[in-house]
Amino acid sequence: MILTFIRTLILFVLVVMALRLMGKRQIGQLQPYELVVIIMISELAAIPMENTGFPLLAGIIPILTLLLVEISISYLSLKSEKLRGFVCGRPSVLIENGKIVEHELTRLRYNINDLLEQLRSKNIPNIADVEFAILETSGDISVIPKSQKRPLNPADLNLPTKYEGIPMTLIIDGYVLQDNLSKINLDENWLKSELSKFGINDLKKVFFASLDTEGKLFYQLKAKAV
Repeated sequence: MILTFIRTLILFVLVVMALRLMGKRQIGQLQPYELVVIIMISELAAIPMENTGFPLLAGIIPILTLLLVEISISYLSLKSEKLRGFVCGRPSVLIENGKIVEHELTRLRYNINDLLEQLRSKNIPNIADVEFAILETSGDISVIPKSQKRPLNPADLNLPTKYEGIPMTLIIDGYVLQDNLSKINLDENWLKSELSKFGINDLKKVFFASLDTEGKLFYQLKAKAV
């Protein structure tokens, strides 16, 4: 029992590290070869966990080999357009200049109902409003609406806008993010001083706190235990 626990823990850590080294992507954004590598790694990790008579090293070496292959392909794909096209494929135009490209749908075995479903998920119920629709290598569809159907923005009205940026998170569940404070040239003493203005003297009681680019501090206290 203990041996199984230790083997499982080792393989779990190894698989997590392997996935981290492969990069931060969601499942829907994986290239086909990346998905194959993930499936193979999971299968290889399951064998030593289920069968304690199977050498642990015999499961670790193939996992590391697949990881090396994946990283190598990813690196070489950055340098070679031909290899990237071969391994990852190329985007396909499904709607061009407002017209459905029928032969491309046929080649990809992509039916019109799937196309309409994807357009609806992009808040475009009318296919007549689409100028271009491109099926990306990840399987997602990028949609470019016709110019008359695009949302109005301040630039269209020549309206000036100010910089907004993103708020900087300072506290999460009572833990002060010192690195974020340093990025905005502030420290924990400043944070304590600001929160004390609201009657908060213990940072551990703060569930979340952030500072926006205008200098406004937002905070929320932890819920009291029932």
